[in-house]
Amino acid sequence: MSTLDVTSPATQAYSSMETDYRTSTMRKVKWRILPFLVLLYIIAFIDRSNIGFASLKMNADIGITATQFGTAAGLFTVGYFLFEVPSNILMRRFGARLWIARILVGWGAVATLTGLVQTFSQLALARTILGIAEAGFFPCVLLYLTYWFPERERAKVVALFMVALPIATLTAGPISGLILDHVHWMGLASWRWVFILEGLPAVLLGILSLFVLIDGPKQAKWLSPEEKDWLVGVLALEEKTKVERHGKVSFWKSLSGVRIWLLAFVYYSKSVAVYVLAFYSPQILKGLAQHLSNTSVGVLNALPYAVAAVVMVWWAWHSDRTGERRWHVGIPLLMAGVALVIMPFTSGNLWISLGLLTIITTAIYMPYGPFWSLPSLFLTGSSAAVGLASINSIANLGGFIGPVAFGGLKDMTGTIYAGLAFVSFTLIFAGILIVKLRFVKEAEASIRAAAVAEAGRAA
Repeated sequence: MSTLDVTSPATQAYSSMETDYRTSTMRKVKWRILPFLVLLYIIAFIDRSNIGFASLKMNADIGITATQFGTAAGLFTVGYFLFEVPSNILMRRFGARLWIARILVGWGAVATLTGLVQTFSQLALARTILGIAEAGFFPCVLLYLTYWFPERERAKVVALFMVALPIATLTAGPISGLILDHVHWMGLASWRWVFILEGLPAVLLGILSLFVLIDGPKQAKWLSPEEKDWLVGVLALEEKTKVERHGKVSFWKSLSGVRIWLLAFVYYSKSVAVYVLAFYSPQILKGLAQHLSNTSVGVLNALPYAVAAVVMVWWAWHSDRTGERRWHVGIPLLMAGVALVIMPFTSGNLWISLGLLTIITTAIYMPYGPFWSLPSLFLTGSSAAVGLASINSIANLGGFIGPVAFGGLKDMTGTIYAGLAFVSFTLIFAGILIVKLRFVKEAEASIRAAAVAEAGRAA
């Protein structure tokens, strides 16, 4: 396996400029890019998962079973799956600013109109269209981050971006609970206002993104010419090095290669767990303590995500610092799987069950940063757009299979614990798989080789 050529002019230029510009440039980029993207992802996850809170009143109101609810909730990922790769390809053609704005306005409109559904069929259709409208947002942002951040920054940056997920649930729980308990405007049921009030911000932010986002460092007026040259040079050198290490990855291989499918399965296991928790944890908590108000359920449901938001960033920082990825993905998956096995034995105690939910939720979110640092180590150019979207779209089918299987098992057995066992098996298998993958080990070796070469340049 080749390593960086420490004698090349490009590498020497990278080393000489890095000391002066790396810290200031990365600080500017993080503060200009990340906060707005985090806000967008918070809104995105609220709009795809708030159906879990709406279900506390919606299911009885329109007369749907647990299986039907799981199907409707999960249909979001079917539309998402079908349009994810085309969406990421179109982003490369039209630019991040225009395409992300299009996605936001589209899904915001659909999310808001979901508050008007009257039947299971209408709900299922709305969720499918919501997936189509939002398709591509997450991989578009991942690709967008590769336009701005070098590899050594990426796991931490991805984790900082994805801290939006626990923050979304942390904020959406109390807000959705308050809406359910207190908002009955214009004669509409409160669960309808959950969709309407939480869907409108995406439309407004979509319009705002046209003025906030720019397509790449070359257009960044807030970077000095020297900072632009440094960042563009670093990213170009990394692109060249990836091609030297792994060669050009073709379109079809980036769409359906073995490495893509194996990584997609690992991420699929996480998606199964994330969406089961997002859609069903309000019902789980309500079942543990029937006396709780919807507002109280929202507050308790938020607590695990507060812990997860902190730990996932620290875990990504630790992965960047050590250059280790496999175990930083595998250990949390195994932790979550084992904790799910223990859940049935704590069903009589709300606080012990909440503690286990906190462990499970935190462990599920911990792998995000380390995991998404892996594909970008061997995917380049247009193959990165296709590959990232492929992994995410295939994996997010777990957001359909997980809720449907969970709801079906709940209807069949009358308990949530068969569904939790299904999620547990999926996580444990994926945790074992990721630490055994040879190409992941080779990707880690690439990180270490680059670190050694960099240390040599610095010396």
